[in-house]
Amino acid sequence: MSKIGFIGLGIMGRPMAGHLLDAGHELTTVKRGSLDETLASKGMKELDTPKAVAEGAEVVITMVPDTPDVEEVLFGEGGVIEGLKPGTLVIDMSSIAPLATQEFAKRIHDAGSEYVDAPVSGGEGGAINAALTIMVGATQEGFERANPLLEIMGKTITHIGGHGAGQTCKVANQIVVALTIEAVSEGLLFASKAGADVSKVRESLLGGLAQSKILDVHGQRMIDRTFDPGFKIKLHQKDLNLALEGARSLDLALPGTANAQQLFQACAANGGADWDHAGILRALERLADHEVGSH
Repeated sequence: MSKIGFIGLGIMGRPMAGHLLDAGHELTTVKRGSLDETLASKGMKELDTPKAVAEGAEVVITMVPDTPDVEEVLFGEGGVIEGLKPGTLVIDMSSIAPLATQEFAKRIHDAGSEYVDAPVSGGEGGAINAALTIMVGATQEGFERANPLLEIMGKTITHIGGHGAGQTCKVANQIVVALTIEAVSEGLLFASKAGADVSKVRESLLGGLAQSKILDVHGQRMIDRTFDPGFKIKLHQKDLNLALEGARSLDLALPGTANAQQLFQACAANGGADWDHAGILRALERLADHEVGSH
């Protein structure tokens, strides 16, 4: 069993760390307020700094919101890099910028350790059920070392390519997810305003070519009007910013992505930055002056 430092115990990180504890690994984390009672009962310990976490770990996993957060945890004062031992495996499971990831990997490699980018998809449900899709950017050696741990937390693990490739795949994933949530929103909004029973419309669509996990899960959220995250709009905005910044550098137009980002921004402007990303429906409802399911 491995000694693992796990930094980032949010909506996703908490159940992911729990699975590693259940598998018999020893986990430490950085003290941030009160430790989740379930994790504490399973033996997770708290230390004062990322450096201290790294000093006692064979593997360090980060699961934090954004690129600057990863940089601070790894390279800030008292950061992971100050406590790394040669050969330590660093796995970043956050969703961050691919180019920054390549730079982080180089710095960790130069310090004598191995770096893996392994962002995830599947939301809170996927994390709780250990059914995440994990997209990996790493050397072959790094992937082989990380894979047994990733298999504890995820169901579909794919080695995409070298450092940064996992993050590139995650950006592509977030483009597809955002546009599909928007499409489901528009379809259900159209059906509702036309007077159809949206529950029966969703049921019918799930049997045809429009079928998707998003129609299944988020379509039901929209009908039930349950917009607690989940995955927060402000985090999906961050991911689409990465997509649009990358598109500019690649001389690439992503008009659908830009439109979805504007709808997320409309939600944020109306107090919805912390809604689940299925809440994009609410921006469209305002434009239509109609709520799904109302008559």
